[in-house]
Formats: sequence, C-alpha cells, structure tokens
Amino acid sequence: MAGNSRGTSPAPPKASDDPLVTLASLPGVADSVDSVRKGVDRVYGHRVMRRRSNEVTSEAALRGARGSAALSGADWALEEVRRRTDFGVEGEPRTVGAALRLSAEAGQLLSVWRQSPLRVLARLHLVAASGGGRSSEAAEGRHPGEPADETVGRPRLAGEPVDEPLIELALPDADEVAGRLDGLSRLLLAGTEAPALVTAAVVHGELLALRPFATCNGLVARAAERIVLIGSGLDPKSICPAEVGHAEQGRAAYVAALEGYVSGTPEGVAAWIAHCGRAVELGVRESTAVCEALQRGAA
Repeated sequence: MAGNSRGTSPAPPKASDDPLVTLASLPGVADSVDSVRKGVDRVYGHRVMRRRSNEVTSEAALRGARGSAALSGADWALEEVRRRTDFGVEGEPRTVGAALRLSAEAGQLLSVWRQSPLRVLARLHLVAASGGGRSSEAAEGRHPGEPADETVGRPRLAGEPVDEPLIELALPDADEVAGRLDGLSRLLLAGTEAPALVTAAVVHGELLALRPFATCNGLVARAAERIVLIGSGLDPKSICPAEVGHAEQGRAAYVAALEGYVSGTPEGVAAWIAHCGRAVELGVRESTAVCEALQRGAA
C-alpha cells in the first residue's frame, strides 16, 4: 500500500526493492510532494474541520464526481449535478451518474484494496458501468445489480474494443494488460516507502495507459487515485478531490501529462506526478473555499 505522507507505513521494503522510491527521487517530485503535504495539512487544520468535516467530505465527493465526469466528456455545472436525481442509461447523464456512484463507493473499499487491488478495480468498473439503478435494469429485463453485458467488472479480453474517446494513445493488448495489472497489484501489496502522491499518480497513470476495461477507464482510474490518497493517510477524510484539479487544469493538459507518463522517460514520469500533485493542490483549494463558505454560513 502507499506510503503515508502524514505518517509511516508498517514494515516497508528496502528502497532497492521499491521502484516507487526511485520515482520519488526524480527531479521536481520531492517539491511536488512537499507542496501537496503542506496544502493538505493546512485544510485539515481549518477550524471548520473540527466540527463539520462530514459536510466537507460530502461536498468534496460531489465536486470530485463533477470533475471526473467533465474529463470523461460530461462537463456539467456543479449545481446541475447537485440538482439532478435522474441519470439515464446513456450519454452524459450516464457518465455523471457513474462518477457520482464511484465517488460514493471509493471510501467503502479501503480494506479490500489493501488485500486485493484487482478486486477493487473490478468492483469500481461494475459500479461505473452497470447503469443507473433499478428502473434501467428492469427496462432491460435484468435483475437488480446484474451487469448489462459480460464485459462489465472484468478486464477486457483479446479483440474486445475500448470506448475511451479522450485517450487516443496506442492500446496495449489483453495479454500486456493482464501482466501489467498483475505487476501493479504485486507492487501495491508489497508496500512502499514512496509518498502517497507518487503511488496515486502511478496507479492513475497505469490504469489510463492500459485502459483495462471496455468502458469507463478514466472514471475508474481517478477513483483508484482517490482510494490511494485516502488509504495512505494523506487524505483520510477524503476532502481533497484531485478530480477537481485534473478537470481545472483541462483535458488537453491531462492528456499531455499522461503522454509523458506513457513515454517512460524520467522527465515525462516526473511531469505526470507533478500534474497529479497540482490536481491535489487545486482540490485542497476547492475544499478550503468550502470550509470558508461553511464558516460564513453561506453553504
């Protein structure tokens, strides 16, 4: 599991056996890690957090879902996301509904993540891709909770297409996906001394690079990043929505940073980690504004 940027993780491996520590030493990464930690500590120290942290967490979840949906092509105003209760089975409403479900689910999966990250990824895809709820299931003749097709909740097989229009990078084949997912799982289960930001950025980047599922890969990747940030202890109350920051930096910058990660060059990987760090910082700024509004009685 990720190293704890606000504490320590038990029995970490030696740095020589820990590739994430190597990434943490890339130029500029330490500065990003330090800036993120200071920003997170500041918002956790806000006086509103002593009595109203649950409200901040709820608002962060909503805003994070809106940001993640925007990056997947459904760029709705926050108040529209807040107002709507009906999310359809296709198009932008389905995307927004999937993002909201993932945002609600992420914090419930920490214990499973520590034991089996791959199970959690399958669950996240099931939550995102299974549709909106009982009405859509009944309309399609399915039982509640039953996925719409056999591709839901499992990595894609050879020859299965991927619907992820934002990411146009070369698509790894199913065998490479299986191997790299297994490697990522082993890396996470082994533990690391690397900062949480580095681990979260690698999880996010790998999932976007692999696009292991037929649909909803971006939504799942950003939810997995959130799980790492929560479970690492950096953001245990889930009040620093990185999804907000990714959306605020824009889709073009997001894709460009991902291309750097996929290149595998030290500069490209460091730039992706810094991009993810900036996303967390912008999430911190968003929740700081929420705290200020709550303090004024404006929210």
